[in-house]
Amino acid sequence: MPKQADGLINAWNRLRENDEEHSYMNFPLDSRQLRAFCVLARTGSFTQTARELHLTQSGISHSLKSLERETGCRLLDRVGKKAALTQAGEQLLQHAEKILDEMKRAQYSLSQLSKWGRGRLRIGASVTACQYLIPPVLREFKESFPEHAISIEAGDTGELVNALLNRRIDLALCVRPKKEPELEFRRLFTDELQFIVHSLHPWAETGKVDRSEIPRQNYILYKKSSVTMQLIEEYFRREDMVLNTIIEVGSMEATKELVKLGLGTSILASWIIEKEIEEHSVRALPLGRRKLERHWGVLVSEGKRLNLGEETFIGLCKNYCQSFNSKTEEVGKAGVGERE
Repeated sequence: MPKQADGLINAWNRLRENDEEHSYMNFPLDSRQLRAFCVLARTGSFTQTARELHLTQSGISHSLKSLERETGCRLLDRVGKKAALTQAGEQLLQHAEKILDEMKRAQYSLSQLSKWGRGRLRIGASVTACQYLIPPVLREFKESFPEHAISIEAGDTGELVNALLNRRIDLALCVRPKKEPELEFRRLFTDELQFIVHSLHPWAETGKVDRSEIPRQNYILYKKSSVTMQLIEEYFRREDMVLNTIIEVGSMEATKELVKLGLGTSILASWIIEKEIEEHSVRALPLGRRKLERHWGVLVSEGKRLNLGEETFIGLCKNYCQSFNSKTEEVGKAGVGERE
């Protein structure tokens, strides 16, 4: 029987074995053995292979015998002073070259991470944060880490929590969730939600909110599944009120435009409508004697050791939100009325 067939039969028998102690699948392939095998397949010479790998010929011979023992196949035939691949060897060579190539790619990628300023930052953020908070922070971040690969995933807080738990993102910039399973919340700032009305709305003209009219308003609000909407519903539930007519909108810009057109009342934070308040196209009024506040921050996996890029991004968020906080307080005072 030809030696190639003998080797293949041996390999097949091993594949059929269920005993874990004897199954060849339990033998990990050594990258050094694969490298020696690939070089020997190319040169056909033990002497040249040993020279290229700076090893002895006996070392190369021992390495190849170990590889044959672990694969359960005869991989090489000696033809004079040359080594020729068997059929099993030819098949292994195709896989071995791919394996070694992937290992080189992996080593290169890891070496790039060790270089200053190179790495990956995967950010998750709410739609509002994507529009108003992320751009100025990333502008500063890129000055320090120009080589960083950055990706941004937009979503509601619940979606971002799932993305963090499933390790699709590294950080999440959002409103604090009610529950934080296996997550740590790093607070950035607190804002206050208020009624936002068109400048010609009766409440804007009097500067006061008529409590009896609150349930009768047409409201333009963010998605019902969002943490913000849950906070709003809980707030008015405690006030024994239900906001009946609600148009769900997934964009802050669309919400503002609809309010400016007089098509309804919204509930937003004043920093989101800073420009519109300054232009006197809308007005902000308090929801009531009790404030409705949201806590914004960065969510990270609990116990995770943050790298330099991640720590820097969070630090830049904190710095930006400090000045941002004081500025929005002034905007809120300029546009806020009263509630009866």
